[in-house]
Amino acid sequence: MDVPGGPRLTFRVLGPLQVQGTAGPLRVPPGRQEVILAALLLETNRIVSTSQLVDLIWEDNPPETARTQVQICVSRLRKLLVDADGEVALTTRPPGYVLHTGAGNVDAALFTGLVRRARSLGEGGDREEAVRLLRSAVTLWQGDCLTGLDSGPLANAARQLNEERLAAVELRIRLELELGHHDRLVGELQRLTHEHPLREKLHGQLIQALYWSGRQAEALEAFRTARRYLAEELGLEPGRELRDLEAAILAGELPPPPAPAPPLVRGATASGPEAPDGGPAALDAASPAPIAESIRHETVPHQLPADIADFVADGQRLGTLEKALSGDGRGTVGLAAITGKPGTGKSTLAVHVAHALAETGFPDGQLYCDLRGTTAAPATPVEVLGRFLRALGIPGQLIPESLDERAEMYRTRLSTRRVLVVLDDAAGEGQVLPLLPGSRGCAVLVTSRARLTALPGAHRVELDVLDEDRALELLARIVGGDRVAGEAAAAEALVRTVGRLPLALRIVAARLAARPHWTLASMVQRLADERHRLDELAHGEMTMRASLSLTYEGLAPEDGGLLRLLSMAQAPTLPSWLAGALLDDHRPFPSDLMEPLVDVQMLDVAGVEPSGGFRYRFHEIIRVYAREQLAAQHPPDVRRAAFARMAGGWMHLAEEAHRKVYGGDFTVLHGTAPRWRPPSPYVDDALADPLAWLDAEQAALCGMVGHAAEEGLHDLSWDLATSLVTLFEVRGHYDLWESTHLTALAAVRKAGNLRGTAAIRASLGSLYMSRNQYDTARQSLNSALDVFQALDEPMGEALCRRDMALIARTNGDDAAALELYRRSLADFGRADDVVGRAIVLTQSAHIRMRQGEIDLAQKQLDEALDIYEGIGYAGGRARTLRRVGQVLLEQGRNDLAVLTFTEVLELCRDSGDVIGEGHLLRDLGHAFAMMGRPDRARDFYDRAVSSREQVMDFSGGALARLDLARLLTDEPGRSRKLLVPAVEVFRERRMTRELAEAERLLGAC
Repeated sequence: MDVPGGPRLTFRVLGPLQVQGTAGPLRVPPGRQEVILAALLLETNRIVSTSQLVDLIWEDNPPETARTQVQICVSRLRKLLVDADGEVALTTRPPGYVLHTGAGNVDAALFTGLVRRARSLGEGGDREEAVRLLRSAVTLWQGDCLTGLDSGPLANAARQLNEERLAAVELRIRLELELGHHDRLVGELQRLTHEHPLREKLHGQLIQALYWSGRQAEALEAFRTARRYLAEELGLEPGRELRDLEAAILAGELPPPPAPAPPLVRGATASGPEAPDGGPAALDAASPAPIAESIRHETVPHQLPADIADFVADGQRLGTLEKALSGDGRGTVGLAAITGKPGTGKSTLAVHVAHALAETGFPDGQLYCDLRGTTAAPATPVEVLGRFLRALGIPGQLIPESLDERAEMYRTRLSTRRVLVVLDDAAGEGQVLPLLPGSRGCAVLVTSRARLTALPGAHRVELDVLDEDRALELLARIVGGDRVAGEAAAAEALVRTVGRLPLALRIVAARLAARPHWTLASMVQRLADERHRLDELAHGEMTMRASLSLTYEGLAPEDGGLLRLLSMAQAPTLPSWLAGALLDDHRPFPSDLMEPLVDVQMLDVAGVEPSGGFRYRFHEIIRVYAREQLAAQHPPDVRRAAFARMAGGWMHLAEEAHRKVYGGDFTVLHGTAPRWRPPSPYVDDALADPLAWLDAEQAALCGMVGHAAEEGLHDLSWDLATSLVTLFEVRGHYDLWESTHLTALAAVRKAGNLRGTAAIRASLGSLYMSRNQYDTARQSLNSALDVFQALDEPMGEALCRRDMALIARTNGDDAAALELYRRSLADFGRADDVVGRAIVLTQSAHIRMRQGEIDLAQKQLDEALDIYEGIGYAGGRARTLRRVGQVLLEQGRNDLAVLTFTEVLELCRDSGDVIGEGHLLRDLGHAFAMMGRPDRARDFYDRAVSSREQVMDFSGGALARLDLARLLTDEPGRSRKLLVPAVEVFRERRMTRELAEAERLLGAC
């Protein structure tokens, strides 16, 4: 359609999507190409990102090939548009695409331009020309915007244009009423109010037109019709403007209709020769304003800061916020609070949501105020109310002084309006409550680093870091999709390095955008050094350090001190007792110390422990900031003392866990490092299942071994490492056993700590023995024994001789083993360690059994069982019962042996003893082999192989492979597959007897 004086129309979106080329209409393939073209046309000459196009087509479930499919669609559109006007070009512009064309070639752009010109002419007094342009603009429409296009997100943009169409109609009617055309508007207004019964402005214009046309009774009936409809459909009374109209008609105070005014001569000025007599001012005086303006001047504030183009967010979160603020059926003011730690994008989200709702949801205005809640001088409610009242048209001299009077005037002013109030950076509920309107037509959106849990009826959204996909999308929108795609691994590393925190990511992205010659990998490298990370997180006005300091500086001194000290902890999550240890505070509920930091989002609640206590977590960048403040504000001696208490707390808990597992402080050496005792109720609850606690805290405990070594606490480092063998041995964590011990060994050797060195070497000897590395184990144990003898340390000597006896027994030297066991028993006696005695009795019973001394073996096992049952050491009882089963097997009581082994297997599984489980599976294989049941034996040997190798116990797995190969002499192929890896293990571990047999069987395959 041609518009007088306007360009030929090429694209239509005001109705069904249509394209007019030089040779006639062009058919756009329905589906994705239509959606993409429509999106580009709605943003003519502006970039539409690829991610936005993906969202428009697939919404929440895009395929992996979504971006590729978008590229293909764009390519096809380019070819299709070749026949269109030469001014049209579809180009690629990171992070998406731009459709370049003249504004007159797109009906939506032409419509917007005509309305804008008409509005300007109307304000300048040229109402006739404004009306003509508005009529031309509305005739461009051929139905609702983008009729028939299937895209939910695109429909939102279409609804906005549909709303602008109605607004243009309302503006044109207002101008015609001012021109005195009321009599010719009645029919049109009756139709419009029927089609759009919720638009009060149209009802008001109909009432004016009827009254000025001499139809007073019909005008009042039109008011009653509007009131009845609003009450029935929405449960609402008409707004202030309609009520004022009714009152003015009833009181006879409505101004008379305006006389038809001559058109203003365009191009004339008030003082120019072409101006009519009296100039424009005289014309304005002769043309009364619309009735609403004659009764009450309405100031419409638009105070929102600018929205950002590269915004990324969770669509579902946006939807729930919009519904909370503008949803139907509310009985009170809409209220939503966005909270979160510094840098999570609270203000950005609030402004984006406010812009999305401004025109359609809150046409009477948007108020905005930065409450400065994180600064030293927060805005007072009195100050904010004064600003808002001035923005709402109240002269300064009429604004009262008191808070209550200002709040009353504010609520009254908003009582008949739909206004959105955005309160950014609130300090707390007390700052917000006086600023809440009383009308349910209004809504308030608050942001704060505090949780604002006392705001009544508020819908709360707590922001956290972005997920990885959205973080990468934000990075791509700022630096360009091609750069991100070209360095995909570096991009992922970059978002991880800044912890996916939106502000930090924006800063590094802005730096990269400003320096296109920098690679993403170079930025990752710059951020790698924790000491300078915050220096790198600064660009222009955006600095991560400044954002964090706003909250930090508002902390109470004791809370700031705790935040700094907590940054020393390297555990993935922080138990509440750490706060008590760092501050040397023995209160029964140390979580009370943590909660103020949670309230201001400097700590997160990471979960709840089985004991019911809370666990906390730092965001990495907040931890870096806190460590920076720690170094600046705490002298070294204060830091060392706090760290020693924290490490002492971990040591106390590990020591108690060992005691609960073993029934006392048995078979372990301890150092002299001081302990710090967490509250007794916490210890009792946490260690109700000591192995489960050790499992849960494994990362923190192993990390503390190394951290204590770094800080010079060598005595605590070796003590904690050896105490953790309680966990390592049962769970088969041989790699952790070795790594923690080698770390502690380096620390004690550097410090010249002979006792600690010997304790670590003795424990490493046990590890190497468990791996069947007997030569290495013997060397380590001999070295430790020499030191223990020199120090006259009976517990150390007992442990070394016990393990050396086990090596001798395994190598077939029963006499040497029995002598070592005898001396070990004496040493355990000197150390008053009954569990050590029970272990020696159990192990040496195996030799007695092998030598045919079954009664003596049984007697030793009975004594060991009595000891274990007396102190409640379930693990020791299971190991002894296993030996009982072996005795039964030697006696030929095979069925009873199988029952015993099966019982012990269940005990091991219940306690999570994966090493014991592997032993028992192999024992059951032996039992069924001796019973002449090879099929059952093979099954248990197979399971033993899987069990041992699953926990990386390759020597135990190799032994089970050898057992299985002995039964498979009739299956050489399978036997060979079993033996080849076993031979490699035996050779590597120097298991000479087993190696010889495996090679013999392999040779026979």
